[in-house]
Amino acid sequence: MKLVFLGCGTSTGVPVIGCRCETCSSNDRRNKRTRSSLLVRCGSKNILIDTSTDLRAQVLSSGVERVDAVLYTHYHADHVHGIDDLRSFNRIQSEEPIPCYADAPTIASLKHSFDYIFSVKGSKNLNGWKPNLTANLIDGPFELFGELIVPVNIMHGKMKILGFRIGDAAYLTDCSAIPRESMEIIKGVKVLILGALRNSPHPTHFSIPEAIEAAKEAGAGRTILTHLGHSVDYNKTAPELPGGIELAHDGLVVDLPD
Repeated sequence: MKLVFLGCGTSTGVPVIGCRCETCSSNDRRNKRTRSSLLVRCGSKNILIDTSTDLRAQVLSSGVERVDAVLYTHYHADHVHGIDDLRSFNRIQSEEPIPCYADAPTIASLKHSFDYIFSVKGSKNLNGWKPNLTANLIDGPFELFGELIVPVNIMHGKMKILGFRIGDAAYLTDCSAIPRESMEIIKGVKVLILGALRNSPHPTHFSIPEAIEAAKEAGAGRTILTHLGHSVDYNKTAPELPGGIELAHDGLVVDLPD
């Protein structure tokens, strides 16, 4: 299994439009962050987690030429608004539908916001080129391409959203709290990917210190912090992190042994 960080930025991306702070003005590519999304390569199959606003640029940059399934964490714009770019993968993959998996609130939001995709299940729009997708409800663990997908309930402020454990990796972005039963699901994973917006507290996201404490409790072999804002300068922050904890950057690839 390979984990490809297509994007590791917060909802604004980094640099932020109109901002001239040190991070936004940096020439270090690790401070150039598109909106958060992860690709999980399982053999010949690609599982995409979230269709970020920057999906087109991300897949071109990372050389991604197929998407076999999509997992959605939640319905906020920076995690879903690249959905239309999935139509290019339909073309590559002989117009086969791409299954999308999400919880009930996210499916309802997708069907409302993108009714041109989901209004008539399985049909093709004769008046235009649209993605050919199916919406599938996540109501517990399920198997996908030989991998067990375990949904992990986490809190995003007052909103309940999903993280995922896939094999020995767990992806929990936009997280402000991990319920006890969810912590038990992710304990001991080899790779934990955890959202950490900035150093100071935030009502709907872990701060870096909070994410570090959660990582310690989870006991992951390696923790990678994602969904980073523009107050996080890679060169200043990375050396200050405890051993076993690091910052993500766009294009980072992590190999997991079988």
